[in-house]
Amino acid sequence: MSMEAAEDDPQLGLSSEEEDCELSDGELQVAFAKGWLKPGLNVAQPEPKATVNKTEAMKQCLLEFQRDLPWVERLDLTNSPATDIVAKAEGTLTAQNTEDINAEDDFQREMYFYRQAQAAVLEALPRLKKLKISTKRPEDYFAEMAKTDQQMQKIRKKLIMKQTAMERSEKAKALREQRKYGKKVQIEVLQKRQKEKKAMMSAVKKYQKGMTDKLDFLDGDQGKGKGKNEARTPKAATNKKGPNAKRKFKDQKFGFGGKKSGSKWNTKESHNDVSGFKAKVAHGRGKKFGGKQKPNKRPGKDTRRKMKSRSR
Repeated sequence: MSMEAAEDDPQLGLSSEEEDCELSDGELQVAFAKGWLKPGLNVAQPEPKATVNKTEAMKQCLLEFQRDLPWVERLDLTNSPATDIVAKAEGTLTAQNTEDINAEDDFQREMYFYRQAQAAVLEALPRLKKLKISTKRPEDYFAEMAKTDQQMQKIRKKLIMKQTAMERSEKAKALREQRKYGKKVQIEVLQKRQKEKKAMMSAVKKYQKGMTDKLDFLDGDQGKGKGKNEARTPKAATNKKGPNAKRKFKDQKFGFGGKKSGSKWNTKESHNDVSGFKAKVAHGRGKKFGGKQKPNKRPGKDTRRKMKSRSR
């Protein structure tokens, strides 16, 4: 029994309409048990397609839609390329056929197309003028858009969205740069404050040690803002004269923190300096050193009692 009989068998549940359907495994086992399947590959071979070449029918169809229209309606031209003006001016113009054009050379091929279009224009314009057909667009001419307004609106919206996205990204980038710059400025300000604080503390220590008597560091930024030609305060004028007597005495006694040993030794200048010599005081002649003077004797007890009674 052939496969057609197996397909029409009611036990298999197949019909001739289901020839293209694939059989299940159970159906194949039943067909193999009944001997309907032969060993080997069971592949459906496609039938060869018959080619049809009806020349007369094609010519008839061509005659049906072919129309004999005037040239104005067709505007077709078949011509050779125009002469190369540059080569003609340079004297290098040579007769070149279509067969001589190398199709693989892009420049040569495109120049051939350009010159052929140029020749078509040179031939078509006089014919159009002879037929009194305008070739220039009038000033008040409005051509119909190739795309509808709705499509152009969609394109415009997309362009606006892209532009806004670019602006947002630029703003975010600028904000990031500003934050970086702000952090940098903040760090510089903190470093400047620390530097000013350190300088002020060193100035205070110098003032406490007596190394300077200027109090300009208390003015802060006000003192820095003053110009050189501005009038100085009275305090600054007094400081300009020099340290006071107390400061000088302390400086002479304690020094400036440098070498102290041998500070009271005589030098050549101090030995020759006799400006502080006083003859009245020298050699114990003054009152301070016990010269001829009345002793300061305290009165006796009776005398003091009498003086007390008199005061009463």
